[in-house]
Amino acid sequence: MSEDTSTPSDESSGPETEHSIGETAQQQLTQAAAYVDVSPDIIEQLHHPSKIQEVTIPVRRDDGTVDVFTGYRAQHDSVRGPYKGGLRYSPEVDRDECVGLAMLMTWKCAVMDLPFGGAKGGVRVNPKELSELETERLTRRLTHEFSSFIGPTKDIPAPDIGTDAQVMGWIMDAYSMRNGETTSGVVTGKRPAIGGSYGRSEAPGRSVAIVTREACGQYDRPLDETTVAVQGFGSVGATAARILDDWGATVTAVSDVDGGIRDPTGLDVANIDAEGPLTDAATGGGIETISNETLLELDVDVLIPAAIGNVITDENVDEIEAGLVVEGANGPTTPAADEALEDRDVPVIPDILANAGGVTVSYFEWLQDINRRAWSKERVNEELEDEMLTAWEGVRDEFEARSVSWRDAAYIVALSRIAEAYDERGLWP
Repeated sequence: MSEDTSTPSDESSGPETEHSIGETAQQQLTQAAAYVDVSPDIIEQLHHPSKIQEVTIPVRRDDGTVDVFTGYRAQHDSVRGPYKGGLRYSPEVDRDECVGLAMLMTWKCAVMDLPFGGAKGGVRVNPKELSELETERLTRRLTHEFSSFIGPTKDIPAPDIGTDAQVMGWIMDAYSMRNGETTSGVVTGKRPAIGGSYGRSEAPGRSVAIVTREACGQYDRPLDETTVAVQGFGSVGATAARILDDWGATVTAVSDVDGGIRDPTGLDVANIDAEGPLTDAATGGGIETISNETLLELDVDVLIPAAIGNVITDENVDEIEAGLVVEGANGPTTPAADEALEDRDVPVIPDILANAGGVTVSYFEWLQDINRRAWSKERVNEELEDEMLTAWEGVRDEFEARSVSWRDAAYIVALSRIAEAYDERGLWP
């Protein structure tokens, strides 16, 4: 899952219009600014990305023809440190999406108090239509085009939708060859053999599980009496489901892109193959197949949307029966739905806190690369637990002191830290 999160815009009398991630990020900034004593000049700066890079990437296909793709890298803010954020390969990638996601990475890093700013990038391509060799050619050419503005102290990409540890390895190699020295810290999310961190791939799901545990405690829900439904049984959702199951929660439903399965008495999530269609597991016992839409509307204690954005909307929010929503995906709750859930006193723990384990362990990986010293998986998990608890307590304190939503509390924490850095650094010239 990404390192990487959506807010109200104009409403009409009909169904809620789909908001871009950029519109959402802009409105969330405006909303949070109302609670914090921050100079309007700083807020104005934060409404704009520092830089947006657009590159052309010619790639020779296996049949000898050449296709040309477009790549983007949006760098939002670096007042607290180098830019940090995922790199995705997707046919949906565009300039505005990268800008919005870069803004959200700025908030996520600040919530976790990491010394990074926010960035996001991608290539508009369907990775399923590329062979492995074509993907490597694309990646190495992209690295060449990006090489002047990425680096361990400039901008550090990481895996996201359509990319993985292998893609990060190719970027690291291409960048290192171009600069004449091995530079493992140029990306995170690599494999351990070339400077990657143990525990990185599971980190976003682990952080979702940790935050779910803490949120249940906040609302006096013992985990061994808590039912959970998880939409999206990928790296984030499957990890969160399995950890929560280990901790005593009852995971009653999970789903993937093809649909889901449900057993009110609890699924054996540890033995469900996340690589195959989940519906194949609906054999015997009390397991039934359900749709992704049905999963969202189940009567459970905790709902974890961990698949894609904009799945809880004004069209289905009235059917949401969960008592608590923990956002595993980026931007799964639309602005109108968020407001409706708040009106019903259904807490929503925001993505910029819940799934921040990915960027946090990326920070650990960056530290390991700089110091040329690897950490054990046990240390990584212990450090992640400490960082998540510290972040949770900071957001919780704002939530309780200001009587705001969890999302607003997280943004208040982030914006306060960013504003303090701006005050200290000043404006040049």
